[in-house]
Amino acid sequence: MKTKLHLLFGGKSAEHKVSMQTAKAVMNAVDQSIYEVHPIYIDQEGSWNKGPVLEGKVDDVHALAFQGGEKNTVSPLAISERAVKGKELDSAQVNEVVFPLLHGPNGGEDGTVQGLLEILGLPYVGNGVLASSAGMDKIAMKAIFEQAGLTQVKYVGFIRKDWEEQAERVMSKIETDIGYPCFVKPANLGSSVGISKCKNQEQLKEAVKEALRYDRKIIVEEGGVNAREIEIGVIGNDELECSVVGEIVPKTEFYDYQSKYEDEDTGLIIPCELPNEIYEQIKDIAKRAYKSLDCSGLARMDFFLTKDNEILINEVNTMPGFTPYSMFPLLWKHSGLEYPALINKLVELAIEKHQEKLKISYTMD
Repeated sequence: MKTKLHLLFGGKSAEHKVSMQTAKAVMNAVDQSIYEVHPIYIDQEGSWNKGPVLEGKVDDVHALAFQGGEKNTVSPLAISERAVKGKELDSAQVNEVVFPLLHGPNGGEDGTVQGLLEILGLPYVGNGVLASSAGMDKIAMKAIFEQAGLTQVKYVGFIRKDWEEQAERVMSKIETDIGYPCFVKPANLGSSVGISKCKNQEQLKEAVKEALRYDRKIIVEEGGVNAREIEIGVIGNDELECSVVGEIVPKTEFYDYQSKYEDEDTGLIIPCELPNEIYEQIKDIAKRAYKSLDCSGLARMDFFLTKDNEILINEVNTMPGFTPYSMFPLLWKHSGLEYPALINKLVELAIEKHQEKLKISYTMD
């Protein structure tokens, strides 16, 4: 019997386009002799649209949401017949898995879809509610890393109301605690959307204005760290495996959205040259960070490596870019795990995680 694989893609996030790229790549790589693939497109208004069972390669992922020229809009509860009927999956016969290929907030990798799938009792690929929500919120994530004793760059967080009522005080704190240059980011967004590098107060004001377009919560990080940008992939639930490490060498001043998705000149060095001792330290810190957030399935851990070989954890991405040319799959390809095999591994981890949950009783006598 084939495993039913429900692919969720699109979403209301500003990272909608990134999700569409990811979905197309997965659809064209997944082994249809093993999986019965059910595409579910979430449009930018939040409607869920169920496409036909996938057959062959896909050219236009948008078209999957249309049957007979119209959208096949469904309730999020109709992900599967089993979910509609409220049937629990038997631990010995888990043959249905949801793969959320969503990025960003508003039903992406922020824990909201994961919460829905938990309620429906469906196995799903990737991180749970806690890791997803904390990993999405950079301020919460950094607080957890700090509690875990992980070294990171200096940062200041604030909300829209703080800026509207006490902008001078906020700027003074940023200039005193961090200084220039600094990076201004929406706290709950990825793919470098809404990020600006600032070298003076005027640029800081404009950067905050830009970031507030995407989130009410803003984080400002130290930007004067002279460091290499190093990334490593982690997969697993309780037993973790790490990939080789890669290095980002952007041709722009920093690794912005254009560098990630539109600029083919950005350099990805995989694997990059590091002393074995540093590599082992990065693996250890990556695993500690993974466990501190209670991650499961997969994550990409991003680091700064200073010229003095100090390792600073930057952030975690709980649903990293997942096309064959994205950093996370490339890291695993160079570690011996090809793209289709990586998909299989993540589905297996989803089933393993679900079977572990079934050992817990949620009822009381």
